[in-house]
Amino acid sequence: MSGGGTGQGADEFAERVQGRIDRLGVSPEYAARAAGLPADFIDRLLDGKLPPPRGQRLAKLADALATSVSYLVGLDPDVPVPPEYLEEEQGSLGLLAGDEEALLRAYRRLDLSCRAALLQVALKMAPEPELPEKKPRQANPRR
Repeated sequence: MSGGGTGQGADEFAERVQGRIDRLGVSPEYAARAAGLPADFIDRLLDGKLPPPRGQRLAKLADALATSVSYLVGLDPDVPVPPEYLEEEQGSLGLLAGDEEALLRAYRRLDLSCRAALLQVALKMAPEPELPEKKPRQANPRR
């Protein structure tokens, strides 16, 4: 989740944030400031320019929106939040984020056939971006 950009999960996160803002009757700027975040943080989040926050930013945003981290990340309120959601984002440092590490550890525990099946599912859910076609190079005549 590093960098801008989003996916379906980020869109759903943004919808829940927008719903809380609407219910509380506050502006995105007010909610961002109440969470100790830059004033434009929620606007950028809602516009899909930022991924959902992690760690302290996520916890502070939930507090400012008078809700739980579980709700914001789309979990049943009775289910504990996985620790990786509460860890700080490490992708910007070139390290795996907590959820990426947890996924890799689980993947490594699988047998070969389960790994292959999981890889197929993951590729169907998040296919590689298509690369533009390369034009054939024209030969330069030698002199």
